[in-house]
Amino acid sequence: MDSAAPDIGIIAGSGQFPALVARAAKAAGSRVFICGFKGQTTEDLRAEADDFSIIPLGQLGRLIAFFKKRGVTKVCMAGAIKKSRFLDIRPDLRAARVLFKVSRHHGDDAILRSVLDELQGEGLEVRQASELLPELLGPAGALTHRKPSSQEWESIRHGWPIGRILGVHDIGQCLVMTKKMVVAVEALEGTDSALERGALLAGPGCVALKMLKPGQDKRVDLPAIGLQTIQILTRHTYACLAYEAGNTLFFDREPSLALADAHDLAIVGLTPEMLEG
Repeated sequence: MDSAAPDIGIIAGSGQFPALVARAAKAAGSRVFICGFKGQTTEDLRAEADDFSIIPLGQLGRLIAFFKKRGVTKVCMAGAIKKSRFLDIRPDLRAARVLFKVSRHHGDDAILRSVLDELQGEGLEVRQASELLPELLGPAGALTHRKPSSQEWESIRHGWPIGRILGVHDIGQCLVMTKKMVVAVEALEGTDSALERGALLAGPGCVALKMLKPGQDKRVDLPAIGLQTIQILTRHTYACLAYEAGNTLFFDREPSLALADAHDLAIVGLTPEMLEG
């Protein structure tokens, strides 16, 4: 971000990403202000912030006021928000207005884009959190000792455009394939549950695909994988995980790859050229 090390506001969800972003911002000389959500964000983040607050999901006016009161002009979003909680949201008047504006464009992407517009309209520049931690973005190529087999490549290349089409309609970031057949698609339940369901339906040898939705704003909700993902895949004897290189956060990469190698799971970061066959 800026060399002048401005104050950074973090809109925090769950997981380790908010803490990692906060530490990187502090290492760059910024003060850090974190606002999270009840039932989503851990109180442990208080130790990473110069100031910290937890508010109910849907209180957009309070979120904006928290940052503006502290003079913050640059914010980023980090961490997961359970999509199922969108069904239980209790919006304040400001959030209700946002929801009304997107009522004809259902889906979490439409909601998040409208929230970004509200923040920007209040002088809060929304930045991509991974700018502070570019090393978290998964690289291209095979990362494990075992490379995808020819059959696994067939499933990857068959499934990738299907996942893109689903993404255009704001349906998930994850697809489970086996023998060029679609087994499971991520919906409201999230990636982990989709992976579990795919394994239960098709058994060992599945291929998991993780990708950015076409047109998705990279400042929010980048695809993410990590040790928990690999634990699920290895427990259910998946054959391969393919993710979109450069647009997927890969947490705990070293232990994840060690676990994958121990279970003969192939992991590959994909570029458009690799999908041409």
